[in-house]
Amino acid sequence: MARIAYDDQTAAAYKAVREVPRDGLEEWREAVRRHLSPSPGMTVVDIGAGTGAFATAFSDWFGLDIFAVEPSAAMRAQIARRPGIQVLEGDAGALPLPDGSADGAWMSLMIHHIPDMEAAAREIRRVLRPGAPVLIRQGYPDRPYTTRTFPWEFFPETVRTTDTFPSLEQTCRAFATAGFRRDALEPVPETLMSLAEFLAQVDVLRRSATIMRGLTEEEFLRGKEQLRRAAQDAEQTSATKPRANWLDLLVLR
Repeated sequence: MARIAYDDQTAAAYKAVREVPRDGLEEWREAVRRHLSPSPGMTVVDIGAGTGAFATAFSDWFGLDIFAVEPSAAMRAQIARRPGIQVLEGDAGALPLPDGSADGAWMSLMIHHIPDMEAAAREIRRVLRPGAPVLIRQGYPDRPYTTRTFPWEFFPETVRTTDTFPSLEQTCRAFATAGFRRDALEPVPETLMSLAEFLAQVDVLRRSATIMRGLTEEEFLRGKEQLRRAAQDAEQTSATKPRANWLDLLVLR
């Protein structure tokens, strides 16, 4: 059960402001290459595919066949229909795939939406071929630098929400019940947007980001004013380059 009801408006907002620009994902492309060893014709299931940003990226980068599995009809409607990408209704606990049909699983910023991670781990184990990895892009509350990402700088109250996300220890323990073990863990940077761009999009971001929706109106307006001042200062000092963000890549096998 998602923490957000992804209706048409929310899905459109997500597509508009939550997808990291492709040129900001270079470090992720190389990290995935290292741990997945992709080759054309391999099949990856993108679980909780959202609006399809990584499904299309994996297809473009590596020539993979992608099962983009997403429970929200509004989010599925945003995924590009193209050769090599199959868009399917389903979720981590009920994947619409045969046993042993995938060479890897990708999960991006979605494990906090899973109500029963042990059940999801068993289902993922079912659809993966022996030895296939699970790659999870996520921030964990027991790895504070990955939860205190770009918005936290101006909206520190978002920690109330990120502190409720599954920890790294909880995640590994849940997947261990299905026979998965931690193979790798590394922080990966991504390039997002400038402060001015963030300010221009922050109202839409509040509607589409789990961690932003928990803010009170007072907290949001206070953070927005701090962001406005920082964007002004950056403009005056010509420090307008895009900001970086860090998340963890957890690899399980």
